[in-house]
Amino acid sequence: MLPLPKIALTASDYPRLEQLARRAAQRGDLDGIFLLGEINRADIVPDEMNDRDSRVTVGSWVTFCTNWGVPRRTVQLVWPEECRSDSARISILSSLGAALIGLQAGDQMPYVVAGCLNVIRVQNVNRSSPNVVNLFPATRRSRPFDDDPGPTAA
Repeated sequence: MLPLPKIALTASDYPRLEQLARRAAQRGDLDGIFLLGEINRADIVPDEMNDRDSRVTVGSWVTFCTNWGVPRRTVQLVWPEECRSDSARISILSSLGAALIGLQAGDQMPYVVAGCLNVIRVQNVNRSSPNVVNLFPATRRSRPFDDDPGPTAA
């Protein structure tokens, strides 16, 4: 069996994660039970920790692959109410989300989906969207942008 990697949760995420997992576990939700187990074995670290940006936290973008040969995928780990129907967002209250929390690049983590054992390998963790490209610098304009060339001669 694969040894479980060390995981760390930020102090600011911990209270909400613990409350969410506890409520779900009390309802008998298996993903909530799994998440509660992960929270209980995690180190709780200050938000200012040195490797915070390299750890999967709520809001992180994570690139990973699985043992089932599924192509590499990048998703954002979010709170359940932020999940909507966007396939690029994974709820923390899912088996995949619970498996990802607190990991860093290179970590492997076993988790169960529909009775099947899976192993996820984290390849990259990013705090901002990997698909965002700033075309214009974020500066304030002193006047509104106006692209109207004005009146033209007929």
